[in-house]
Amino acid sequence: LFPGVRQAQWLTKTKLVEGLPPAVQGIVDNPAHGLQELEERAKQAVSHARLWDTAEVAPRRERYCPVLFENLIHICRLMSGKYPSLSKRMLARNCRIAATWERESILLQVRGLSGILMNSTTPIPPVASKEEILATKEHVLETFYPIAPTIDLQEVNVYKELNDTGQCFGDGYPYSHPHTLFFLESANVRTDRFRPEQLRAKMLMFAFGNALAKAKALHGDDPKVLEQPVVVQSIGTDGQLFQFMVFQLNTTDLVSNDGVKNLVWIDSDQNLYEKAQCVPEVKKRVVTKPAGISGFQPDTFKKFLALYLHGTV
Repeated sequence: LFPGVRQAQWLTKTKLVEGLPPAVQGIVDNPAHGLQELEERAKQAVSHARLWDTAEVAPRRERYCPVLFENLIHICRLMSGKYPSLSKRMLARNCRIAATWERESILLQVRGLSGILMNSTTPIPPVASKEEILATKEHVLETFYPIAPTIDLQEVNVYKELNDTGQCFGDGYPYSHPHTLFFLESANVRTDRFRPEQLRAKMLMFAFGNALAKAKALHGDDPKVLEQPVVVQSIGTDGQLFQFMVFQLNTTDLVSNDGVKNLVWIDSDQNLYEKAQCVPEVKKRVVTKPAGISGFQPDTFKKFLALYLHGTV
């Protein structure tokens, strides 16, 4: 998606709200949850991924990015002692998603691997009130005239209109609700990675796709404003910079620009740390910069943990 999030908003009939929703920010700000008690573990998780995990002088991004993700998820799981319902989660990898919808006169489909997907036995409650949802009727979606909003999308022949949450959600699967998608941009070469704006657009499209497929599985294919909106979160990272997103599907009536819109909250470009000095810098036999992690940002870690806890606390 060349224009990024703005194009994804039009395709998914979505209004953007900057920052995290109050339900998530409240978890970050509430000292009763004890997030600050895990800050030192988070620092160690960064040091392990960037400095200690390999004998290489400087580990490559394709190695340290997945290691950091696994370390952070491990810290999140430590909270299950305090909140037992967190044990009712499952990470699924290589899940395929297919969701089809009509926008104006265009048939659209999002299809493919949807990152690492955390599923739950229960859905995330809606984060916007009914009043906030109804207020989206007044929101005017941005157009790209004279450029078509589908200018850079791949055009294919669709022989079957699929709405499928993938092999992760077979009949009887207890963890049937999508909770959070994780996208790891771990390619070592910068040109092979999504730029932050492109990554956020990808996160929005796949969060929307998972929510739409789930909504159609629950409520059928008829376009409608949902009585119970579907919420799907997304986190993207290159191993240092994090993107946080909460998407709420309010309607499956996506053809026209009128009526209720969907909602997305995005907290962009949050560094977990400023720099990893993998080897000490020495001048005239004096260490001027010791090896280590500098500029650790505890708030970024707390946001990661808060999205994990969301729907439980």
